[in-house]
Amino acid sequence: MSWQVVGSLGRWTLAMLVALATGAPVAAQPAGSDLAVQAREAWAKRDRKRLAALVDAARAQNHPLAGWVDYFDLNARLYQVNQSEMDAFYARHPGSYVEDRLRNDWLLELGRRKDWSGFKRDHATYQMRDDREVHCYTLLAEQATGGKVSADAARDAWFVQKDADEGCRALAAALVDAGVFKHDTLWARARQAQEQGRALAVRQAVALMDNKALSQKLAELQDNAGRYLTRKARTTPRAEAELTTLALARVAASNPDQAGDILRDKWRQLPKDLQAWLWVQIGRQSALRLQDDAPAAFERAHQLAPELAWSDDALAWAARAALRAKQPAAALKAIAQMSTGEQRDPAWVYWKARATRMQGDTTAARSQLTALATATPGGPLNFFGRLAIEDLGLPTALPPAPAPLTTDERRAARAHLGLTRALSLIALGLRSEGVREWNFSLRGMSDRQLLAAAQEACDREVWDRCINTSERTKAEIDMAQRFPTPHRQELLREAQASGIDAAYVYGLIRQESRFVMDARSHVGASGLMQVMPATAKWTAKKVGLPYSPERLNDRDFNLRIGTSYLKLVLDRFDGAQALAAAAYNAGPGRPARWRDGPVIDAAIWAENIPFNETRDYVRKVLLGGAVYAQVLGLPATSLRERLGTSVGPAGARDVGDVPSAAGDAAR
Repeated sequence: MSWQVVGSLGRWTLAMLVALATGAPVAAQPAGSDLAVQAREAWAKRDRKRLAALVDAARAQNHPLAGWVDYFDLNARLYQVNQSEMDAFYARHPGSYVEDRLRNDWLLELGRRKDWSGFKRDHATYQMRDDREVHCYTLLAEQATGGKVSADAARDAWFVQKDADEGCRALAAALVDAGVFKHDTLWARARQAQEQGRALAVRQAVALMDNKALSQKLAELQDNAGRYLTRKARTTPRAEAELTTLALARVAASNPDQAGDILRDKWRQLPKDLQAWLWVQIGRQSALRLQDDAPAAFERAHQLAPELAWSDDALAWAARAALRAKQPAAALKAIAQMSTGEQRDPAWVYWKARATRMQGDTTAARSQLTALATATPGGPLNFFGRLAIEDLGLPTALPPAPAPLTTDERRAARAHLGLTRALSLIALGLRSEGVREWNFSLRGMSDRQLLAAAQEACDREVWDRCINTSERTKAEIDMAQRFPTPHRQELLREAQASGIDAAYVYGLIRQESRFVMDARSHVGASGLMQVMPATAKWTAKKVGLPYSPERLNDRDFNLRIGTSYLKLVLDRFDGAQALAAAAYNAGPGRPARWRDGPVIDAAIWAENIPFNETRDYVRKVLLGGAVYAQVLGLPATSLRERLGTSVGPAGARDVGDVPSAAGDAAR
């Protein structure tokens, strides 16, 4: 870049680019001073006149983020753009993230326009290929232009959609018209969507049968399933039985016991495959509620229709319920029926070994645990890999540090335009755009290139990109990048003042905010420890601290109020780190209820946490605590010790009056 061109840039943008090139700190950006920020704001308002002016200004200045200004302008008026404008955009920004991002948007627009020749032309150079609706349009374009589309591929593409988007609906409709999709496929999709709790997708599947009466009845049962079952439900013909099944599934979603009673008493004339599917839903909902009768419901489904294929999610809950009930044979049966990919997941490799050991086959169990423990160089950095290592009594040594990055490796990362733009966007406050550009730029990088990119982010204290990028490496693992220790002095001070394990606090912050100081969740949690304002106010009163909402954004106060709250939660759960982590994420009332029932192994209790987010959160916080103890040189505490030996009902102590720190995980 010539100094003549640089001279036309805004002062802050110039200072930022110099800082990024030299490694100096980036100063705060004056509000609204950058064209990219202004363009993002104009795009949100669909202010096309303002966007056009900003595009002209960005081009005139040769602005380093001109591509993003250009992107916001074209995206805001995509419905009226023509191919020549798109080709000109591609030519201006070749190989960049915005080129591929707008190509993705344009492919969706071409699909809506049914411009299949244009779609196939643009799709040939589409890089990301991660948009599921674009994938549906790709199959539809092939079918519409006389190509052969596999029924299985089309079914998979449609079924994987979580929402009822137009591209996959159009693909399904075309294959219905072509006679490829029969009504049994449409009903299977409706049942799958019902299991996922996606009412709109259920309606979409039924609407493709082009039967207004069926759609009307579906609307009635979705409005009030109980009333529909009482007044209109039937068991024949098949379509009526399917509707009755959907109504019973809706009852099961809110009251599985009631659904089971109704199914046994009134609807035993339903086809056996539909009864079996309903018992799977009843079992799944019972398992989510940690009810003891879940395994019986799953077994009833097996007996009614042994050949029925279950979803991986239902099989996972069947396995969890069986582990909780100490029924290893049932757990192994469920794991064996999972898809190949799911069975390879470290979680199910581990639980297969545990169930095998519960059956008494210690030799096979040890072999399975050994395979898991040695599967990757970073075994101690995986929750289940580390549990396997500890179960085998092996050392949990951290991976050795890689060779230092060379000057050339550092220089290449610093000169990478995509990474530079991403850091610029993040510095401007356009974090979402910056993260997407950053992730696009990492495609195809080797371990060494990833380490160099991660180090650039670490040096700029962009900790989320530092950690997430370093986690992508396969063979070379840099612990300083993956488990950094920013704010070390302050964090150790506050942890000691609150009387809690600093490694546990580090593990929690790494999961909560990735050390992003200004992190703010969509429910309003703020700062490093992602504390809700109401929780901070409650905690401040409990521990005698002055409080005002703006203090949550102060690092030291956030650490103090967060560690104080965490200490209160730990005390309420008698120091149990797994329960406290679950409480920090989901609110203390929930883990207090989840611990009711039989006394069970703590790892099995954690596996049965009903919320996916909270289950994953607990794993990562506890693993982070175990790893950070090693990184910080603190007394080693095993992951198993952090989990605890068992979890069961509490004594007389009540935990229901403690608010949630980071919002409701059920959101």
